[in-house]
Amino acid sequence: MNLKMSLGGAAFAAAVALAGSAFAGDLVINTDMSDPAPKKAFQAVIDGFKAENPDITVKWNEFDHEGYKSAIRNFLTADPPDVAAWYAGNRMAPFVNAGLFMDVTDVWAANGLDDTLKSASASMTMDGKKWGVPYTYYQWGVYYRKDIFAANGIEVPKTWDEFIAASAKLKAAGITPIAIGTKALWPTGGWFDYLDLRVNGYEFHMDLTAGKIPYTDPRVKAVFEKWAELVKPGYFLENHAALDWQDAMPQLVQGKAAMYLMGNFIVAPLKEAGLTDDNLGFFQFPEITKGIPMSEDAPTDTLHIPAGAKNPADAKKFLAYVARPDVQTSWNAILGQLPVNNKAEKPTDPFLDAGFAMLSGAYALAQFYDRDAPAEMAKAGMEGFQEFMVKPDAVDQILDRLEKVRGRAYK
Repeated sequence: MNLKMSLGGAAFAAAVALAGSAFAGDLVINTDMSDPAPKKAFQAVIDGFKAENPDITVKWNEFDHEGYKSAIRNFLTADPPDVAAWYAGNRMAPFVNAGLFMDVTDVWAANGLDDTLKSASASMTMDGKKWGVPYTYYQWGVYYRKDIFAANGIEVPKTWDEFIAASAKLKAAGITPIAIGTKALWPTGGWFDYLDLRVNGYEFHMDLTAGKIPYTDPRVKAVFEKWAELVKPGYFLENHAALDWQDAMPQLVQGKAAMYLMGNFIVAPLKEAGLTDDNLGFFQFPEITKGIPMSEDAPTDTLHIPAGAKNPADAKKFLAYVARPDVQTSWNAILGQLPVNNKAEKPTDPFLDAGFAMLSGAYALAQFYDRDAPAEMAKAGMEGFQEFMVKPDAVDQILDRLEKVRGRAYK
């Protein structure tokens, strides 16, 4: 090689290096945070990150929720950003399996996240590696009328036997034990999740919703046997299949029903309808199989680094930033949800405070049946759950039908 060519090569290499370092200052983030509160909250996160990292230019691409579901499959392959919003558990699995998300185990190790994000660790792990960082979730559990429990001498149930006994006592007093509306199907998913998590445990539930276990397995049948202990004595609202979840709330407000298994988003409308912290309480779904660790339904929003990210170094800085307790505290104060980081400030709202304590100590987190199972399976599953709640003796036919769907849905 002659001297002229060597100089030319050196100049070219220097130009490439300069271009690369300039490009490395651009951090491209794609999200679906288009609603007002999430958008405001994430803008505050970006502003805080830029203040600490003035050399990094953040480019934020915003999508609406439904559009994002289609767009993410395209942009992860064709034009990946440096950071992408998504969800934990089985919802991230297809992208991990397809090699479209980057392993970020090093971010967890360098920032002690196995401790501070402990409750979400299992739902962020596949093949022994971490594939993203969670930043917000909210609890599910049983919301109940404290005054009705007190008037009937009922303590908050910690076990299934206590829960059944409380329901029997309420029914005898002329009060419907459990409010629910199943017209939209998805509230049945919460009941199935909790019963399966408590009867069989988190790992079984994840394998089932991932298509690895037949619905005709006796362990699945055992879930419905427990469910029948509530269905057959008439402990749910009689006309639940004709009601949306909001339509069932007046029963709780009027004192005609005493309990409601739901996500924490139910608190605001219940309070708007007249309930207060004095008569509305919350408790964890009770233990069924003794010794099985307590896992919870807690839909978890996450951030990931696409495998094709052009600026993974700054993307990892951003993930480390959003995992911090101070950042998650302020972020979730705007969202009205819970920080995943267990060193974040405790919420002052009593229901969020109860949820923070419960989820911070959870063994693991499920994402909700219609997130953990693919769309075809989730639809058929929840149709089957609703049918079971109306016709519990049809359980074998329902499970046979779901097993046929499983055979198609996971191919």
